[in-house]
Amino acid sequence: SRRLCWKWRREPLFLSPSVKYGIELLMIALIQRVESSKVEVEGKVVGEIGKGVNVLLGVEKGDTEEDIKLVADKLVNLRIFPSEDGQKEFDRSLEDIKGEILVVSQFTLPASLRKGRRPSFDRSEAPERAKEIYEQFVQYLRQKGFKVETGVFGADMKVYIINDGPVTFILRSEDLKKPRKVR
Repeated sequence: SRRLCWKWRREPLFLSPSVKYGIELLMIALIQRVESSKVEVEGKVVGEIGKGVNVLLGVEKGDTEEDIKLVADKLVNLRIFPSEDGQKEFDRSLEDIKGEILVVSQFTLPASLRKGRRPSFDRSEAPERAKEIYEQFVQYLRQKGFKVETGVFGADMKVYIINDGPVTFILRSEDLKKPRKVR
């Protein structure tokens, strides 16, 4: 028992979270189909969209440009909007409807609630790096021709959403990296 305790204390502090926790870390996007959405900082609207999606983006340690592209490409091509005639609930993509995107940084999404009563943010990326990844994500979507509005990274924000449906999805870059199962 004492020996195990000694080994545990000698655990290298430089272990990556994926090794330490035995999980692969990932970018998380909570996507909500909206009629409209806006974000305020200190009582002023800093970003506002019409029909499209509200994206709460969580950046984890180790997220890369690959994660940005995987999540952004999937986001704009997901068929989560109804057909023009309303017969099919999930028929058209954001690209098809020329929808708008509101991206809000959300460092609490990667939090672990596994132990204790207080969230652990060990998996969340450091603020400087997370901001860089967040800005690259927004820029990538803009380069694809979408109107993209944002909140203010790290600010205390009020997000207003008129959810259409409600239709809400969680998109993880980890899921997009897994090979498809062949039936």
